[in-house]
Amino acid sequence: MAGKREKAEDIVLKLRQVEVLQGQGKSVSEAVRQIGVTQQTYYRWRREYGGMNRDQLKRLKELEKENGRLRRAVSDLTLDKMILTEAARGNF
Repeated sequence: MAGKREKAEDIVLKLRQVEVLQGQGKSVSEAVRQIGVTQQTYYRWRREYGGMNRDQLKRLKELEKENGRLRRAVSDLTLDKMILTEAARGNF
């Protein structure tokens, strides 16, 4: 059974909530339980999104999108080069 997937903005907010709850004297396990996730999920989120604010998160998404676009462009150009090389050799 698959759980729901949180948006990155919601993850950053939940990480902040845990920080606030820890500042109020609660343990990590109590704080994580209160926001409704497991400790494993909390530590994974903290590793990936820890210390980010919304502007940094938006920039990260933009860079990931651009990176994907550039990877597709490189793969297309590599394929075109391979086709032209084969055609130039006469192996078609």
